[in-house]
Amino acid sequence: MKREFIFFTLLFGIFSITMQAQTLEDAKKWYREGRYAESLPLFQTEYVKNPNDPSLNQWLGVSLYETGNLVKAEKHLSFAAQKKIPEAYLYLGELYAKMYRFEEAEVEFEKYQRANRKNEEALNKLALRRDYAGKLQRAVNRTEDIQIIDSLVLPKAIFLSAYNLSKSSGSLLPVSEFFNSLPVSDKTLYMNGKGDKIYYSRGDQDTGSDLFTMDKLIDTFGNEKKLPQPVNAEKDQAYPFVMSDGLTLYFASTGHASLGGYDLYVTRYNLQTDSYLAPNQLNMPFNSPFNDYLMVIDEEKGIGWFASDRFQPEEMVCVYTFIPNQQVTMLESEKPEEMGHRARISAIRDSWIAHTNYDALRERARQKNIVLQETESDFDFVIHNGVTYHTLTDFKSSSARQILSQALGMEKQWQALNNELSEKREQYANGNQSEALRTSILNMEKEVYTLFREIKRLKVQARNEEIRTNYSLN
Repeated sequence: MKREFIFFTLLFGIFSITMQAQTLEDAKKWYREGRYAESLPLFQTEYVKNPNDPSLNQWLGVSLYETGNLVKAEKHLSFAAQKKIPEAYLYLGELYAKMYRFEEAEVEFEKYQRANRKNEEALNKLALRRDYAGKLQRAVNRTEDIQIIDSLVLPKAIFLSAYNLSKSSGSLLPVSEFFNSLPVSDKTLYMNGKGDKIYYSRGDQDTGSDLFTMDKLIDTFGNEKKLPQPVNAEKDQAYPFVMSDGLTLYFASTGHASLGGYDLYVTRYNLQTDSYLAPNQLNMPFNSPFNDYLMVIDEEKGIGWFASDRFQPEEMVCVYTFIPNQQVTMLESEKPEEMGHRARISAIRDSWIAHTNYDALRERARQKNIVLQETESDFDFVIHNGVTYHTLTDFKSSSARQILSQALGMEKQWQALNNELSEKREQYANGNQSEALRTSILNMEKEVYTLFREIKRLKVQARNEEIRTNYSLN
């Protein structure tokens, strides 16, 4: 009996060791195949038993890095690099670059280069990482000076709850909630303030997702149109939002030379050509090497929001609340560390103006709906003889208010175009009479005129709608 007990004890021990070896071998196999999410829990279990194993730290660090947990990955990659594992230098360098610690990144890249000076394949990999680090550093140097007044970390499944738009700015909801036929996802749909136009993304993993729009036809939406190629490109386009002018489109894309994951872009509809201008990538801190998406600017509240999963746990996202700049203002600092902190959003307080209280703005941003607050005369808009409106709150018809709001938004675009056109005309008059400048002036003149006609049409429509709804003229 005793012999049988010893035999089965030894057999169980051998079996356990074999299973342990097989499990670790499986993890290494998945690691080599790039299946980092599967290998990660096995490496974490093994690390508890062997925390000083250099190779294990390397495998665990890379698995954490590739699954998005850079903060935890740094500890293990640093340990592996101290033990002179060459691949750790490369990953640690890229990790530092993504954290905007560029000098430290170059130190690790130099180590990797020395360790692989005769390995052409390794040096080619290094060249790509250095190019990417340089791209990030140039982006950090173009960080925009914005005031981020609040931030909220919450599950990605409910991140829309942080966007409290006023009615005039439209509404957001999950695409799958609007289209029951589409699978549940975190993709969003935007409906304009008038409720007669929607923008959304649709696609799959093989073809990528594109942006589409539909118009309201009596009591349902139809006439689906795919947005043209300047907007829809390779990879995925999603998370659309359109300003009250009906022309300015913000969206997120994993294409268009993004810094990594989704990046935020803005474009504008050109009435003259019936198309969109080439999208512009937003500056840091709006963008990062991680997923940044759903830029929304509520002109009524004077508030903006955007979402990012930078340095967040899996399935979590941070929604930042900021004050939109009237024009792009770049951050000026001779301290690389400060630029890096502001680009990364290490602390939102770093962006605040001294002795400024943001409590009222934060409260306004959190309100679900607000009543228009204009108290001073914003414009002079004649409805009919003896009746002139001066603010949007004067309108009794919500439809007329929305139409005029769109016209006023277009007027801002029209004024900006006029200013740019004046500058180009001055350049031409001062001797720069190139064919390219001449063509640009002619095209811009057509766009200014087309925009002017559309503004005029919308104002007539707003006036007629207000009269039809609220005034009886005999």
